[in-house]
Amino acid sequence: MDGMHYEGMIIRPPSEADSILLQVTLGCSHNRCTFCGTYKEKRFTIKDDSIIDADIDYAARNLRFQRRVFLIDGDALIIPQPRLVRILTRIREKMPWILRVGVYGNAKGILRKSDDELAELRRLGLGIVYFGLESGDAQTLSDIKKGHTPERMIEAGRKVRTAGLKLSVMVILGLAGPERSLEHARATGEALSAIDPNYVGVLTLMVPPNSELAAQVRAGSFKLLSAELMLRELREMLFHTTITRGLFFSNHASNYLPLRVRMPAEKARALESIDRALEGAIALKPEWMRGL
Repeated sequence: MDGMHYEGMIIRPPSEADSILLQVTLGCSHNRCTFCGTYKEKRFTIKDDSIIDADIDYAARNLRFQRRVFLIDGDALIIPQPRLVRILTRIREKMPWILRVGVYGNAKGILRKSDDELAELRRLGLGIVYFGLESGDAQTLSDIKKGHTPERMIEAGRKVRTAGLKLSVMVILGLAGPERSLEHARATGEALSAIDPNYVGVLTLMVPPNSELAAQVRAGSFKLLSAELMLRELREMLFHTTITRGLFFSNHASNYLPLRVRMPAEKARALESIDRALEGAIALKPEWMRGL
């Protein structure tokens, strides 16, 4: 086979659109979150070294114009340290022009690495970790079966920052339903402030039909938020988010109101934009233009 060896659905962050996608794991080691349908068909495995090596060799021959590598699927950081060191070392040897390697990391994978191990990965080219916090609210994290408390999530996020790696944290509007909407927003803003990431990526809940959450929606046990309530949640979350220097994005395809906020300088202006949208002075993205 001439090409990269991909299996199943492939996802990556919007900011990795131009990266070489190197599939080193299949699926997600947790794979129980109620809102996610991405890896339902995959049993989590780490791919064979021979296949990973072949893909690195292919990329080295054919993808010399790309400057970044992103390791997929769900959580490459769960790979035992010696194997992950081997992968990063091989990328560096075969593609010395690569400027940065990125990964998705979950709390379990991050917390299993020692500070020294994370620092070693940074020295070998790992530059950014994309971390799905989703919510800082304990009840919401429990309801969506995330598997960790807010305290552990904050600990994981801070560990990445301490290692000198860039951190992009993803959170989801609408995840708590209407009842706990503002509690979810407030606690998430407070958790983001405690982590102090380089980037915050805000997504708006889209319910995949094969997810557990979709079944809850059909049964009437989970209610989706209106566009207005999503905006109010976004405002509350941003209001409670204080990061020393970074970007707060809501420019994912799922969002009603695209924002790119340089923190802390542009926070007040962004809150004004949300207020204007709530008043109807700024048009929201129509439903048909939203997507995952």
